[in-house]
Amino acid sequence: MLTIASRVDVMNRLGRAMADPTRSRILLSLLAGPGYPAELARELELTRTNVSNHLTCLRGCGIVVAEPEGRKTRYEIADPHLASALTALVDVTLAVDEQVPCIDPACTVPGCCAPATGDPS
Repeated sequence: MLTIASRVDVMNRLGRAMADPTRSRILLSLLAGPGYPAELARELELTRTNVSNHLTCLRGCGIVVAEPEGRKTRYEIADPHLASALTALVDVTLAVDEQVPCIDPACTVPGCCAPATGDPS
């Protein structure tokens, strides 16, 4: 049975994994099916080293698993329940208050940190 502490650990691991835009892109790709580092790098227009480093992080968080296939390694979402949960999560409609400024000065989310335009009245 999961305790509150273990549930917090799960949430922290998921948050860490999804907080990085590159890891999020890799996860979205893996939701479509298993992938290989070289293919993911090509598809996402990243270096293979960058993809491998992010896959290592995702493995460390327990979100993806690696399956050796000869000289290649196949990566996939660790659990079908997690894949379903991630799919449901990305299908959510967020209620974003565009009048509230982003608190992350390094934020790269399109539209998040842009100043509000127009008259709010």
